[in-house]
Amino acid sequence: MLTNQKITDFLQNTASGTPVPGGGSVSALSAALGAGLTEMVANLTIAKKGYEAVENEMKQIAETVKNLREKLVTEVDKDSNAYNDVLAAFKLPKTTEAEKEQRTQAIQDAMKNAARVPLGVANDALQVMDQAEKVIINGNRNAVSDGAVGAMMARTAVLGALFNVKINLASVKDQAFVEEMMQQVNKLESRVQEREKEILSHVKV
Repeated sequence: MLTNQKITDFLQNTASGTPVPGGGSVSALSAALGAGLTEMVANLTIAKKGYEAVENEMKQIAETVKNLREKLVTEVDKDSNAYNDVLAAFKLPKTTEAEKEQRTQAIQDAMKNAARVPLGVANDALQVMDQAEKVIINGNRNAVSDGAVGAMMARTAVLGALFNVKINLASVKDQAFVEEMMQQVNKLESRVQEREKEILSHVKV
């Protein structure tokens, strides 16, 4: 599993020239890091003098982003596994007509899944941004920059994951599927740009 590797090994594997881990896995990792920073700020606020009024809110935020972080960690591997399935499909035999049809279908199924996975990452990362905004506004002021970094890591994750959705959709022949996915992509792209402006407006350092 990629997530069991040392950071230096993960970076080396990313740089190695192999298709995985690629932008999708890195986007999931970016979102997980953003969740971790958001959780940190929430935890730095809990039980601190002057923040008694927001303690319950911070506990809820910490729990929410913990769940998101754990999910996003699994999506680091899930994205790479999805693209490995694409590569495996292309290696299927194509000697007979039946084999060609099976190979084509396997490629299409794998490409659809390779688009679905990063779309899920983008949705999860946007949720991290929402939680990061809360700790930026109400959390420990000494850690506001950490909350901002968390929000920006999540923002990068949203856009990076959506790039991966679009590039994989380019190989999908099912137009109804492509149109449905692109509607979600366009909505998320617009939303993340709005949220970025809103969140950064609260950052006072």
